[in-house]
Amino acid sequence: MTISTRGADKAPAVLVLEDGRSFRGRAYGAVGETFGEAVFSTGMTGYQETLTDPSYHRQVVVMTAPHVGNTGVNDEDAESKRIWVAGYVVRDPARTPSNWRSRRSLDEELVSQGVVGISGIDTRALTRHLRERGAMRVGIFSGNAVQDEGVLLAKVRQAPEMSGADLSAEVATKETYVVPAVGTRKFTVAAIDLGIKGMTPHRMAERGIEVHILPATAGLDEVYAVKPDGVFFSNGPGDPSTADHPVTLMRGVLERGTPLFGICFGNQILGRALGFGTYKLKYGHRGINQPVQDRTTGKVEVTAHNHGFAVDAPLDKVSDTEFGRAEVSHVCLNDQVVEGLQLLDRPAFSVQYHPEAAAGPHDAAYLFDRFVSLMEDQRA
Repeated sequence: MTISTRGADKAPAVLVLEDGRSFRGRAYGAVGETFGEAVFSTGMTGYQETLTDPSYHRQVVVMTAPHVGNTGVNDEDAESKRIWVAGYVVRDPARTPSNWRSRRSLDEELVSQGVVGISGIDTRALTRHLRERGAMRVGIFSGNAVQDEGVLLAKVRQAPEMSGADLSAEVATKETYVVPAVGTRKFTVAAIDLGIKGMTPHRMAERGIEVHILPATAGLDEVYAVKPDGVFFSNGPGDPSTADHPVTLMRGVLERGTPLFGICFGNQILGRALGFGTYKLKYGHRGINQPVQDRTTGKVEVTAHNHGFAVDAPLDKVSDTEFGRAEVSHVCLNDQVVEGLQLLDRPAFSVQYHPEAAAGPHDAAYLFDRFVSLMEDQRA
């Protein structure tokens, strides 16, 4: 990535997809060049949480909502210590942010963190293109980085693909840290950081859980050194088919019968640990308006998503696994993608979306209570 931070409001910019289609606009954020996987997010709010979600590592996010940046950037809503998206695409950026918590504009934040973006393009056309052709590699070029499009296309096609990418260790913590329980400590949870968002341990802490966040490379001995009542596997970026260490670690937890909860990447890890395969979705689910049915209750939830891979598990039957019977507990109503798994003979379950959803919706917050119930039952 080559970056300059000057003249962003005037510099011409071009977005080039690996299939050769291009869009011309103006630089937004830092000026230079960047590469990643082009994906679109359908959320109309919560852009600050999206930008700082480690699951977006090495992805260029296209916002389908036309107006972005209206509420600026504050110091409270970040899900991690930095912006993780590789690039940012918006149609009409806000000229002036307006919110009582805003401390600076989104453009200023992108510049300060060196995130190359583009504005003023037809994001509807780009979204439809990605929906028809699928997520693909992309480059954004602005200022002096703009060259002949044939040269730029060659650069895009040299960029690494998301399939086969092992990325969780790149975004995870290097050292264990603790988020204390709010009020009386009722339980201790070991959380494996595969790209965890800050709101996740907070949601557990609200329920009296002391959360020990461990690196993605942690071993079984390190997990049980904190004497956990439960083990949590977080969201994260990359291809789950490469995540052999987390799968081995989870199998060790399942063998011990410790209550287990996984979200997003953690759902894919559970799928692999149970013997199911994973596959890459055509364009994935990203946004805060995805309909999911909890098949255990029949309830339909509006949920927050960010995933490009899914678990290949049968929807129409209970499966026999090494760890007992397993079934699909949640399913996406748009395309019947597996959105959750649960074991029937051991205390373990997972979902493919974000129940912590700081920007909303909060329909799925009950899943943290379900995790607490598993730990209560185990203790009893």
